[in-house]
Amino acid sequence: MSTVFEQRAAGVADPDAGLSPAELAAKYGLTISGRRPSLVEYTKQVWQRRYFIGAYATAKLMVQYSSSKLGQVWQVLTPLLNAGVYFLIFDLLLGISKGIPDYIPYLCTGVFVFNFTQAAVLSGTRAISDNLGLIRALHFPRASLPIAFTVNQLQQLVVSMGVLGVIVLVSGLPITVNWLLIVPVLLLQATFNAGLAMFMARIGAKTSDMAQLMPFIIRTWMYLSGVFWSVSSVAAKLPHVAGALIQANPALIYIELMRYSLMDSVPASSLPHHVWIMAVAWAVVGGLGGYVFFWKAEEEYGRG
Repeated sequence: MSTVFEQRAAGVADPDAGLSPAELAAKYGLTISGRRPSLVEYTKQVWQRRYFIGAYATAKLMVQYSSSKLGQVWQVLTPLLNAGVYFLIFDLLLGISKGIPDYIPYLCTGVFVFNFTQAAVLSGTRAISDNLGLIRALHFPRASLPIAFTVNQLQQLVVSMGVLGVIVLVSGLPITVNWLLIVPVLLLQATFNAGLAMFMARIGAKTSDMAQLMPFIIRTWMYLSGVFWSVSSVAAKLPHVAGALIQANPALIYIELMRYSLMDSVPASSLPHHVWIMAVAWAVVGGLGGYVFFWKAEEEYGRG
């Protein structure tokens, strides 16, 4: 078959004459570089990178505290120090622990579980802006980054959960069958956190100032999430609508479920109504919603 140049030399009319660039691309099977794939194809690409996500998260975990003398001990020491400060302020100084049995494991559970969400959101906010070199050098689904950061935070929480279990046992609380609920609670929270990290990753990629603002938003969220206080006692004093909104707080829901799983002094009657339904709903809505929201801007990351 003769080429277009040979045809032109022989005086044959150019078969592509008059075609627009879009029509030419369609004729020869050309596609836009960096074009966003369909949601199904994008999900397949993310799944194919699952080993990269796991390896990247683990590598980040190993080097995170490599420059400090205590190394990985800081994974556990940081939330413990936070819990100690909060215990000094909210228990010894303010007396908020009155009426809350086993306040030390109650507080530590709240701090450890909320720290998981906090760290995932903060790292997700910087997932794109802090990795522009990697994004511009390699072709991969960008959702891999906030997902990897969430996996990294989950790995740290799993280590912390061992320490939290010791705190619960030292406080005199027994191991019960409810401890089996720890796994589904962590999976639901991790799904929600991953979606929230992807949501904030897109926002952070567009607005660099969001990374500076997020710590203040997260701190406010923490004070509303029952980390230090009993949700049942506070919600009972509020108007019905305000109480319902507080009890629908996803961070509070996962904290309360973890307390119920670990502590036999936290009865099912103290949990928000329909707590498991809300936990699943937040995981689905947050995880899937954040994923789709992030995917819609896939072709924009790393440009400009």
